[in-house]
Amino acid sequence: MSLIYTVKQQNCAIIERFGKYHRIAKSGLHFKIPIVDRISTKLSLKIKQLNVSVETKTKDNVFVNLVVAVQYRVLPDKVYEACYMLQDPEQQINAFVFDLVRAQVPLLDLDDVFSKKDDIAIAVKNELEGQMAEFGYGIIKALVTDVNPDANVKAAMNEINTAQRLRIAATEKGETEKIMKVKQAEAEADAAILQGKGIAGQRQVIIEGLGDSVEEFVKQIPGTDPARVMDMVMMIQYIDTLKEIGGNSKSNVVFVPHSPGNVNDLSTQFRETIFSAQKLTN
Repeated sequence: MSLIYTVKQQNCAIIERFGKYHRIAKSGLHFKIPIVDRISTKLSLKIKQLNVSVETKTKDNVFVNLVVAVQYRVLPDKVYEACYMLQDPEQQINAFVFDLVRAQVPLLDLDDVFSKKDDIAIAVKNELEGQMAEFGYGIIKALVTDVNPDANVKAAMNEINTAQRLRIAATEKGETEKIMKVKQAEAEADAAILQGKGIAGQRQVIIEGLGDSVEEFVKQIPGTDPARVMDMVMMIQYIDTLKEIGGNSKSNVVFVPHSPGNVNDLSTQFRETIFSAQKLTN
């Protein structure tokens, strides 16, 4: 029976006179005639959100539950329609969302539902905008916030994903081991080449040293046969080698030919090898 009333910000009030629509009161201070005028209802102009859960089946016969969040509001210039044309706007939005989702999802496989959920949301928004505008409601946004398959399907998908990741990991591990073996083989080949060059250089130095010794010996004692001198040098080297082998604490039994004929053969072989190396060097 009050004469004065207020309407809060982002709200509006429907004023009826003798039970018939009279006017819309916006936010602020207002007056009404007691008994004659009454506030029929108050509507909020703020954005609201309605979460709609829809269960449906995909093209590959998988049952899935989708949660669609619809953000909507009363249109300021259509407050009359929002008040008098719909008894329950949320129930109407629910019905539209159910119909749209169950028309879209059965056309898609489960994997496509996940990848194309934005397309589903856009289709829901576009369809709702046209349907709800005539009732005084505007659709701000529609979002597919959750795609939840059946528990058994979800477990199977996780197993498939795990198997794929394990296969990729095994492939990567195999490639890594392959690269390591190739690099190891290349390193061993390089080491063998370097070792060969080192041995060749060492032998060259030995040959040069023996040649200098024989040449110096011949100069000191003229008329001496270089071949005899070489035999003597080889024998000294042979004896020094046996001495080093015998003096090594880690040496076991070593069998070497030690008769005069065998020693002479060894000397001849050494000499021929040195002369052949000198010819190749020259």
